[in-house]
Amino acid sequence: MSCLLLAGMGIQDPLESHAAGVRFEATTNGGFVFDTGLVRGNLREGGKSKGLSQVIHVPTGTRVDASMGLFSHYRLFTKNHRYGVGAWDLPSDAVLQADGSVKVTWPATDQMPFTLGAVYRWVGPATMDLETTVTARTRLEQFESFMASYFAPAFTNSLVWSKGEPAWMPAKQADGVWMTFGRDSGVWGMIRDGRWKIEPNPVDWVERPAYHAPVGLRRAPGAGVMAAIMAPPEDCFAVSTPHDQEPHYSMYLSLFGRDVEPGQTLTARSRLCLLPTGNERLLEPMYNEFKGRTLPRR
Repeated sequence: MSCLLLAGMGIQDPLESHAAGVRFEATTNGGFVFDTGLVRGNLREGGKSKGLSQVIHVPTGTRVDASMGLFSHYRLFTKNHRYGVGAWDLPSDAVLQADGSVKVTWPATDQMPFTLGAVYRWVGPATMDLETTVTARTRLEQFESFMASYFAPAFTNSLVWSKGEPAWMPAKQADGVWMTFGRDSGVWGMIRDGRWKIEPNPVDWVERPAYHAPVGLRRAPGAGVMAAIMAPPEDCFAVSTPHDQEPHYSMYLSLFGRDVEPGQTLTARSRLCLLPTGNERLLEPMYNEFKGRTLPRR
């Protein structure tokens, strides 16, 4: 979608503001801070392996995150196997890159036969892109990076763009506690291969309609702001969420879901956007614009 067409629909081309200096800045405690004018907060606060925290939506003064933050790498799986409890607990390093993005690396170990990488990059004042990479040492069967976002209690409405009715399907308690919208019925063999039965905190995911696209919404109706998380369908095989009043107030993207051969590197893209509520009509063109982007040259 062209910049002119986006502007005509009231949508800012997210890469235009990147050239204007929307970036992370390093702190003295091993983390990073950001203030885009619309959103401010921290990344890897205290040097810990977690995502965005202390996130404030500046126009409304709304706290957006809670718990382990937004766009935080959590579970790491292969077929019927989990690596540790979560990437939060694994050692990692992070560096500020020349373009203002942050590159994170979880090195391979004897217990984890792959290197996990992530690049966090602001592409607009309220839009952040994340590239997650995995480089295999040995064959990884049905590898999954389960990425978590934990929202503040104000974000009581959880919805997924589904093939069911309504298209923006709310996650209601009557439908279950923990629910998953998969790409198609074929992904359920992987979801149910035993990876989610491993202690601690095993989960029985309730099967919901297939997603129309891997896009989830958390809305804070009292504050007038909503958060959208999204990924291309080839990079994300499921969107998961608890029901909208469950106190985690979370949403998850299941990235990859593919075999990775020794020496191979795969990349999965995802995006976080903050928007005023009532702008759901903009999400389809925004998603199409994001899906059509190519990775920046290195």
